[in-house]
Amino acid sequence: MTTKGDPATRSGAPPVAARAGSPDAAEAAPGTTTADGLPAALTGLRAAIDAARFPLTLPSAEPARRTASALADQLDDYLLPRLARLDAPLLVVVGGSTGAGKSTLVNSLVQARVSAAGVLRPTTRSPVLVCNPADSAWFRQGELLPGLTRTTQPSEDPRSLHLVTAPALPAGLAFLDAPDIDSVVDANRALAGQLLAAADLWLFVTTAARYADAVPWELLRSARARGAAIAMVLDRVPPEAADEIAAHLSEMLAAQDLGAAPLFVLPETWVDGQGLLPDKVTARLSAWFSRLAADAEARGAVVRQTLDGALASLHPTVEALAEAADEQVAAADALDERVRAAYRGAQRTVEEGLKDGRLLRGEVLARWQEFVGTGEFFRTLEARIGRLRDRVVATMTGRPATPATELRNAIESQLVTLLRGVSSEAAEHAYTAWKAHPAGAALLEPGLAHPSDDLSERAERLVRDWQRGVLELVKAEGGDRRFVARTAAYAVNATGLAVMIAVFASTAFIPTGLEVATGAGTTVAAQAVLQAIFGDQAVRTLANKARADLLDRVRALLDEEAARYLTRTDEARPGADAGAELRRAASRVEVARHRSGLADGDGDGLPAPGGDRR
Repeated sequence: MTTKGDPATRSGAPPVAARAGSPDAAEAAPGTTTADGLPAALTGLRAAIDAARFPLTLPSAEPARRTASALADQLDDYLLPRLARLDAPLLVVVGGSTGAGKSTLVNSLVQARVSAAGVLRPTTRSPVLVCNPADSAWFRQGELLPGLTRTTQPSEDPRSLHLVTAPALPAGLAFLDAPDIDSVVDANRALAGQLLAAADLWLFVTTAARYADAVPWELLRSARARGAAIAMVLDRVPPEAADEIAAHLSEMLAAQDLGAAPLFVLPETWVDGQGLLPDKVTARLSAWFSRLAADAEARGAVVRQTLDGALASLHPTVEALAEAADEQVAAADALDERVRAAYRGAQRTVEEGLKDGRLLRGEVLARWQEFVGTGEFFRTLEARIGRLRDRVVATMTGRPATPATELRNAIESQLVTLLRGVSSEAAEHAYTAWKAHPAGAALLEPGLAHPSDDLSERAERLVRDWQRGVLELVKAEGGDRRFVARTAAYAVNATGLAVMIAVFASTAFIPTGLEVATGAGTTVAAQAVLQAIFGDQAVRTLANKARADLLDRVRALLDEEAARYLTRTDEARPGADAGAELRRAASRVEVARHRSGLADGDGDGLPAPGGDRR
């Protein structure tokens, strides 16, 4: 076996023991060297990650969901259990590409066939953890990697963890044979990444034929970013090319700021009858692990280096997660605003329809003229106000009900037509606006492009309710007993119809040219009727109240229509302060990390292959 490189790990974690301290690191006194506050801060971060949601379809959503899941796994699988037991056995996760010989290497190091090896891929179905019998209780408890079911038998279930004991493996050290990082099975690749994130020490195994593959280097860069302790095994190297290949790999490691990682080169060789590598091939690697297992201080330093690196990497990772959460909230707000803008436009159209005279045309105008009798009506305008009141009341109380009913129906039909039109237009505009937004397009369904199926029915009910409200308003404003006695129910109805006609005028009975041309004096007639009965100021009050009541009802109807969209964003909307809470939680972890003393050391726990510690 030929060994290249100048192996040593980066300096990082001090070999300090956890001391008693405040349960909340954020409240600890400056200078306190305790890890006790970290679990509380990490538990808070875990809760903030759980609360963050990324349901809207945005470019950042799927990466954020993966990041959140990975962070939660790392907290549950490694950070929290490791902080609870800094003296637990050192976990070496053996990872690498398909066919790199990971299982064969693990078997050879523990001198027993504990992990299946073979030519079929993928070989490793479920992860295998092998440890000294004295350490098995720690791994059986399930604090580390709690999401994996412990088993003492091989399993096809990738969510199980096969526990094996090997007396030849020194106490204080455990190997975990992980699935291939480039497995053709998605679940295997995901599990491999999860297991690597739970490692105190990453042992990457590659081959002379595959050491330049992209996938391993992505994971190695990730390991470097989180300050993890790393060692490399270059397997199956032709003896005649060992120096050249090892030198090239060392150059690649140095270029990625990984030049300090120990590098072990294993020559291409045959396995024995048990499928194990010859002792002379693994001798230097076995000796290196034996020295590490025998040195409690070195193991503690490796644990603290990787632990502190993982903690230090949380802050930028959580910040990216918080930005994605902020984008979710901003997208939900933008979608809501597009809907509200569409339905505000519908409301404005109704308001304009009550001002520009369009509702005084056609059937409404014809029925009104028929109801009041235009010629007779205008002749009464020449009389004095007192006589006019009597004549108008007498005329109205003596006319049959049919013209009034037809007028009321015409008003209802005109308003319902307007409401159907503006609702259809608003639904179409909202649908188009959402379709142009990636998050909105994912929330759409075809029915949203049109008003609700019962819109017409609700619009008719709205107008009828408004008409009844106008009659009640007339009764309330015309509280003069003599008026009530003389007009009776029919007069109240007739006066109410005059109020409804008047609501369609823009200036409270000061008709514009358009209204005069369109209504042929309709608003003047309505004004005369109402002024004759109530007086000028009361007329304006009646008109304003009736118009405001109608617009309020229309607004409520349009809000119900808009809610078909808004409820979708409400259901998908993440908490408005999710990003801020993630940032606060990450800051608390960072404060606790520095106060714990984990980040203050300058020791290097990994021994060099030759036996020196750096």
